[in-house]
Amino acid sequence: MNIKVRLTFMNFLQFFIWGTWLISLGGYMGRNLHFEGGQIGAIFATMGISSLIMPGIIGVIADKWINAEKLYGICHILGAGFLLYASTVTSYHQIYWAILLNLLVYMPTLSLANTISYSALEKSKCDIIKSFPPIRVWGTIGFICAMWTVDLTGFKDSSAQLYVGSAAALFLGLYAFTLPACPPAKKQNKTFLSALGFDAFKLFKTKKMAIFLFFSMLLGAALQITNSYGDLFLGSFSSIAQYADSFGVKHSVILLSISQMSETLFILAIPFFFKHFGIKAVILMSMFAWVFRFGLFGAGNPGSGLWMLVLSMIIYGMAFDFFNISGSLFVEQETDSSIRASAQGLFFIMTNGLGAIIGGYASGAVVDAFSQYNGKELISRDWTSIWYIFALYALVIGILFAIIFKNKYNTHNE
Repeated sequence: MNIKVRLTFMNFLQFFIWGTWLISLGGYMGRNLHFEGGQIGAIFATMGISSLIMPGIIGVIADKWINAEKLYGICHILGAGFLLYASTVTSYHQIYWAILLNLLVYMPTLSLANTISYSALEKSKCDIIKSFPPIRVWGTIGFICAMWTVDLTGFKDSSAQLYVGSAAALFLGLYAFTLPACPPAKKQNKTFLSALGFDAFKLFKTKKMAIFLFFSMLLGAALQITNSYGDLFLGSFSSIAQYADSFGVKHSVILLSISQMSETLFILAIPFFFKHFGIKAVILMSMFAWVFRFGLFGAGNPGSGLWMLVLSMIIYGMAFDFFNISGSLFVEQETDSSIRASAQGLFFIMTNGLGAIIGGYASGAVVDAFSQYNGKELISRDWTSIWYIFALYALVIGILFAIIFKNKYNTHNE
């Protein structure tokens, strides 16, 4: 089978797994399990804890000792078991640990999927910049299919969403062992620290890369905020009579899936923007897109303001892809192939690790600061102020990045 088709199927399942619960779990925990905003934020912050610890370690193992595709398969099989366990528990602490265990093995697979794809495309003598985005776009399609599945089946309001994710993870884990071999780099004489996998941290010695990775962490704090609270936010309109029966409330996950649909278009646009404008311009577009993403959430509603919510979903495609995928490609270009997996792992540590931890706990604090509780019962929540604060945050880091990050760029060299 054509290698691009095989990698496409891998990416489809990779994000289908995530899509079964990432967008809808926050709403399920808030509406059905009555978790507070801070608790939901803490559970989603486990994504950051996992990314801080595991991608780098797994990347090192893939670089040094074990084939990347085998590690990839093992991680997904373990993840299937943890998701299955998560579906059987209901207390905050139980779900916290179940999701943490799942993400400890899932988050490394995001960078491993990139490593496997880059390696296979390189061996097939394909242009990675041109070939990878059309493959990766099927990951987004998989995410959308998962969201529609849990919404239309009604699973978004129950633990059944985790059953679906578990089954998909088991299937992908087994499929991974049929992928092309992605062996570790040839053994060389290395220092002790290098043998332990600290190779990628030398990227911080370069001022340009150090600044880029620092801002990756800051922007990473914004990446999962709407994933954590988007469904809960839309569901809050059910208490207002004029919005209770609106499409945006009843099928909130489908409305949110427009964000992922938008991703499919912006992913395909990445090669053009990346080559003609360079990494700085592309990242700035992403940062200011986040400003509009959050601002439109603050101003919109499922009724007369539905167009603002839809526009926010469309903008999300640029906000997410122009940072996440372009950043990964930039790191790939700036690093040696011998530390490919470690470098991708480091990028994920900064964005989905430190960034997600900051974003998870800080966003939870912001949400609770604008919420009124009577014991554990939520009385009211000022979502407009919450989203505007997030928009202001994105605006500030966008301005700072424009001033501080310097990157010589010549389109003729691309």
